[in-house]
Amino acid sequence: MLPLENVLNRMKGQFIFMIYSKEVLLKFTLLFFLGCVFLSPIIYAQAQQSNDDISTEITLTIEEAVQIALINNYMIRNGLLDLEIANSQIRQAWGTVYPQVNASANYTRNLQTPNPFAGSDAGNLFESFGAIDWLAFNEQARTDGDPNTSPITFDEYLDRLSQGYRDAGITPPGLDGSNPFAVENQADLGISVSQAIYNGAAFAAIKGARQLRKVSEDQVDLERQSVVQQVKQSFYTALLVKEQVDVLRSSVERLRDTVEDTRRSVEAGMLSRYDRISAEVELVNLETSLIEVENQSNLALKNLSLQLGIPTSRKVIIRGALEYNRDEFVELYDIDTAYSLALQQRPDLSQTESLIGLLNVERDIAKSAYLPTISAFANAAYIGQVPSNRVSISAVEGQDFTFTSTERGFFDNAYWNPAVAVGLRLNWSIFNGFQTKMRVQQSQIEIKKAENNIEFQKNAIYLEIEQAVQNVETALKRIQSQERNIEQAELNYEFARTRLNEGAGNALQERQASSLLDQSRLNYLSAVYDYLVAVSEYEKAIGKPVIDTEQFYED
Repeated sequence: MLPLENVLNRMKGQFIFMIYSKEVLLKFTLLFFLGCVFLSPIIYAQAQQSNDDISTEITLTIEEAVQIALINNYMIRNGLLDLEIANSQIRQAWGTVYPQVNASANYTRNLQTPNPFAGSDAGNLFESFGAIDWLAFNEQARTDGDPNTSPITFDEYLDRLSQGYRDAGITPPGLDGSNPFAVENQADLGISVSQAIYNGAAFAAIKGARQLRKVSEDQVDLERQSVVQQVKQSFYTALLVKEQVDVLRSSVERLRDTVEDTRRSVEAGMLSRYDRISAEVELVNLETSLIEVENQSNLALKNLSLQLGIPTSRKVIIRGALEYNRDEFVELYDIDTAYSLALQQRPDLSQTESLIGLLNVERDIAKSAYLPTISAFANAAYIGQVPSNRVSISAVEGQDFTFTSTERGFFDNAYWNPAVAVGLRLNWSIFNGFQTKMRVQQSQIEIKKAENNIEFQKNAIYLEIEQAVQNVETALKRIQSQERNIEQAELNYEFARTRLNEGAGNALQERQASSLLDQSRLNYLSAVYDYLVAVSEYEKAIGKPVIDTEQFYED
């Protein structure tokens, strides 16, 4: 039974207070007033409906309580969420062997670029390029057949070239003092695709994710069986307290009749005032006990509502009685047969075996470090090297030292070029200081420990079944004994009642007989309760399935 205090201690809230300015507060007050005027009927109707829902009584049998718990219990709902997490982990593991596609974009603005030939004589090489152009000009002048043209000196060639640039209003790169090798804008747009061809760790991880889902399924089954056992025990507890209330009420009614008979006997001079006062004191004590048991009955119902996921503010009425079937489960009380069923049905045992499977997967992942990983890749990029000065200079045809210029765009093909590459990639750790060997050895040790634990668990299951069977048999013997005892107590009470009416007995004897009858009934109810709880524990011990597992998951 779950204590209500543990739940109430967790139900804490935080209040956040907001401070408004006077203007905002005034507007809020006006809107609140209008809302109260126009929405009050609706709010009142909803509140009335909510109160009606809270006050609605729920009548449940034990079968209905179990069905509600399987759908509404918090533990089971969290277990199903864990199962969804396990399913997503399987899909995540598969993602490691799917093609990986990545896109990238990069832009760089070079504020200052160093001259790659600074500090060396390589810069003179570029100065000689002007001499080459001068030689080409003189050779053309000598061979064109025009007597008005003649070769010119190198200095004159440079002067006329500079004059032509100035006439056209053009300043070629490098002649303005800037770095002719500078590219101020660099951009790279690319996409890469890789596909794992062999990766032992990834393939083992997929198997491990599936094994983890099996662990989660077993956990859901285990929680479902635990919830059923707890709900049954809580329901039986509520029934027991309810029956105790009925017994005490019946006892109070009988004692009230006895007090009245005693009062008349005292008035007739047949009994003393001591007998009447004693009977009245005993009645008050019994009524006090009845109040306490009624309070226990209310708390038992609240605890049952909590386990069923029903608001504790709603009134729950249980229907049924503490009774047992003499022939129920008798054929399963053979310990060896029950143990064989438990080995097949116990979800916790299946979960432990699944955990061993996870440890085997972990060992396989460690072993995969001995082997290489192979993947294929393809990269495609569009690379731009764009200078800030994008002026293109060209000579005017037929006119020496006359130039024109055009401005190229940022995305001009002259600055952008594609790049495509494909290949295979192999990674292989040849030697890592025996780390892989030690990891494999540790995994193997963990597997052996888990195998030892499962042997201990099997022995513990056998002991649990044996104890459950003994508890059932003990409760049955107590029931049979209390059945005979109730018959004797009822007969004894009838004798005492008859003797009191005939004047041959006294009120004390009648009250003692009544008390013995009540105690016999309470002992019988306690024996039946212990029997039903023992049967529930026996069903949990053998791992009795609650419902069809696959159907439950689909729902």
